[in-house]
Amino acid sequence: MLEFGAPWCSHCQRALPHIAAAFERFPSVPHIKIEDGSGRPLGRSYRVKLWPTLIFLQSGKEVARLVRPTETAPIVDALVQIASAAKTV
Repeated sequence: MLEFGAPWCSHCQRALPHIAAAFERFPSVPHIKIEDGSGRPLGRSYRVKLWPTLIFLQSGKEVARLVRPTETAPIVDALVQIASAAKTV
């Protein structure tokens, strides 16, 4: 899972406890935090416009995206999707 955001972003700060709670159930899923900013090429290549943006990848392909999550459940749902896909490969 790629997490695009910035440490000073209030939306990112509010999402942190939800992201942490979701990952407690999925500790084996890689979680890469990417500090994004205006003109940063990686965020632009993923079409990130708002922070935080969580991009869930399976075999290098995007399978889910959450923008500014405010609850834990949608994050867990996306992690379940990745975990389910990994079991079928």
